[in-house]
Amino acid sequence: MAFGAGLTSSKSYLFFSTLHFLAFALALTVCGLYGVELDRARKAEKYADSKWVFAVVVGGLSALTSILFCVPFILRFAFKWVWDFVLFILWVAVFGVFADMYIHEKPEGNNDIRRMKHAVWVDLVNMLLWLVIAVSALAYWFKHRETRSLFTSRAIV
Repeated sequence: MAFGAGLTSSKSYLFFSTLHFLAFALALTVCGLYGVELDRARKAEKYADSKWVFAVVVGGLSALTSILFCVPFILRFAFKWVWDFVLFILWVAVFGVFADMYIHEKPEGNNDIRRMKHAVWVDLVNMLLWLVIAVSALAYWFKHRETRSLFTSRAIV
């Protein structure tokens, strides 16, 4: 089942591509912010904390998904909104873990804590952006799921 025949040349394609581009940029930002901690642990020859690994994996999945969903053929799959909701839930988890750790923390000149507080807000924006993407894709799917062909109105597209 496809989204609709005219998706690749329509305003909706540009809308979804813009949202996915923003999600890509923010996912790379998160990977960079949390990757600093992973690199610091690697240099100190300590284990990588699973919280930071989880945040980087979610950022990587979001970046990869954003790139793939900018391809018109892949964007046409009907149930892509399910994966968008999965990413939203993963971002909820990332935001919850790091918000609990850093929201009420006082930086007092510590740049690492300040960076992590900024990362929490980027997590929040990522979470909200994936919610918007998922709800938009679901709404688009519901609106266009039984669209008729343009010329004869006989075939379901």
